[in-house]
Amino acid sequence: MATVDECRQALHDLASRLEANAEARGKLDLDRTLACRISDPDTAFRARLADGLLVDIADGDDPKAKIALITTGDNLLKLVRGQLDIMAAMSSRQLSIKANPFDLLKLRKLF
Repeated sequence: MATVDECRQALHDLASRLEANAEARGKLDLDRTLACRISDPDTAFRARLADGLLVDIADGDDPKAKIALITTGDNLLKLVRGQLDIMAAMSSRQLSIKANPFDLLKLRKLF
């Protein structure tokens, strides 16, 4: 089971990967608040997607976030490491993303 620290680090790793990938940033022209709700361990993080970057990562939930990713810590780690396909994970209910349909299409490019 992934720890809270591993989940936090995974989000920071994703942020670093986005910062280094100008092509991906160009495809993510979103400015949205993001909540990452982890069921195992029971924790949550909040951040913001802005200009293709994942910024302002902090502990705690954002109940008003425009985008919410809900999964387990292990699945978050697999997703960020590229070991879990986002569409396959959604169809098998390993993760859930609550967002408007247009944002969801853009988010596929994130992982």
